[in-house]
Amino acid sequence: MKNHIKLGGVLFATFASILFTNPASAEYVAPNIQHAPYGEVKVVVPITTDDPAVWLFRLRNVGNGVTATAGLGGSMKAKIVLYGAGVKLLSQPMDPKIKEAIDSARAAGAQFNVCNVTLKGMKLDWHTLYGLQEVDIVPSGFAEVGWLASHGWAVDPAN
Repeated sequence: MKNHIKLGGVLFATFASILFTNPASAEYVAPNIQHAPYGEVKVVVPITTDDPAVWLFRLRNVGNGVTATAGLGGSMKAKIVLYGAGVKLLSQPMDPKIKEAIDSARAAGAQFNVCNVTLKGMKLDWHTLYGLQEVDIVPSGFAEVGWLASHGWAVDPAN
């Protein structure tokens, strides 16, 4: 029994010393594409959650994708389709980080679309949603994602 306790203590001390005294370092490499150049990439990003952490993650993905494709000789078109609880992304007042992420995505060329079914169901006035214009409203967010997918747009499955 003493040997097990002693061995456990040694293992813990070893693990702790690795964890706390050897900071991780990463070596980065140049991007290496194993296929044809990007060309034009079209991605639809459905957002159906009211989780701000997910919103920020998804909006950063759009910005990173636009930057990466442009840096490698291509371009990316992104449509962010909000329906269900995802419409709350554009609700005001909003966290400054969210506003900045929305503005950055729009500046990168991303288009936001909002589901009219959700607007009616939640009794939301589209005029109160940040930066939304009437042309940004689609009849059904779910149907819009499906239509885009059947017309050459890749659907980002993360949500």
